[in-house]
Amino acid sequence: MVMVVGETSMELDQCFQMMMMKMEGVSIKEWKDIPVELLMRILSLVDDRNVIAASGVCCGWRDAISLGLTRLRLSWCNNNMNSLVLSLAPKFVKLQTLILRQDKPQLEDNAVEAIANHCHELQELDLSKSLKLTDRSLDALAHGCPNLTKLNLSACTSFSDKAIAYLTTFCRNLKVLNLCGCVNAVSDYTLEAIGNNCNQMQSLNLGWCEKISDDGVMSLAYGCPDLRTLDLCGCVLITDESVVALADWCVHLRSLGLYYCRNITDRAMYSLAQSGVKNKPGGQWKSSAKKSKFDEEGLRSLNISQCTALTPSAVQAVCDTFPALHTCSGRHSLVMSGCLNLTSVHCACILQAHRSVPHSAH
Repeated sequence: MVMVVGETSMELDQCFQMMMMKMEGVSIKEWKDIPVELLMRILSLVDDRNVIAASGVCCGWRDAISLGLTRLRLSWCNNNMNSLVLSLAPKFVKLQTLILRQDKPQLEDNAVEAIANHCHELQELDLSKSLKLTDRSLDALAHGCPNLTKLNLSACTSFSDKAIAYLTTFCRNLKVLNLCGCVNAVSDYTLEAIGNNCNQMQSLNLGWCEKISDDGVMSLAYGCPDLRTLDLCGCVLITDESVVALADWCVHLRSLGLYYCRNITDRAMYSLAQSGVKNKPGGQWKSSAKKSKFDEEGLRSLNISQCTALTPSAVQAVCDTFPALHTCSGRHSLVMSGCLNLTSVHCACILQAHRSVPHSAH
């Protein structure tokens, strides 16, 4: 029997007993006799550590889990994660989601190569904070995991921009890519490759990638018109040209991070406001209590903190254009920290609340 601990063991035994009672006409005398469907149902109730333990109970369980397990999270492993991945990758060949986020760097290139060699159906992979990984890992993923749609490489500082660009030529189905803090891996060359190869991209985090300029962002905007979320926080070289390109080409943009982009001026804000009006049927936003699908399409989140060149009138124009942007308490989706000159900017909620308060009799 698989060894599980404490309350989890009791829950598993109870679940097994209840399911045995319900399966009339089916003879189950030992754990190894459990049908595959029932086994996977039981294992869905326990954590990943116990799933790994269960795979070592017998050949039947190992084979069943190998073919049935599609999601695995190993972020709980604080030591020897690299060895664990090396041992598990050949077993769990049907994985579609693999979370390997680390608090301290453990993973090495040989572990990622093992994943690429065995887990060809992988769609979602989290390698964040893998400081030991090099371009070898991305080369392996490019050839072994072409079906990736979601990839988190945040804080992986050893990758080069050429390696990221090479990856995009094979993993063309990428929709979500986190490159936050990948200071060496993200350049205009990287963004041009993403724009050319990953036209389905919907969410891209480029936070603190200080090398990128307007040329890169414009290539991205032209090539990825379905972008919904883009984080450019700390990308200090970009100017209004980047925001204008995004406003013109990425009509589905819902979240934009411009924190500490101090070259952004009112022109960028007015381009966003104009794009919202342009993409609204009839050329203007209709005042209605009932939300339409076009309200859902507009900007819902905008971070312009530390963008100190902006004026209240320009930012208010954006806020007025997109009803989902809020400055009211508890719903801050328009973030303006550090912009002391923007304190007069308010969303419609605050204005409506102010109008609804009865004036005191004098």
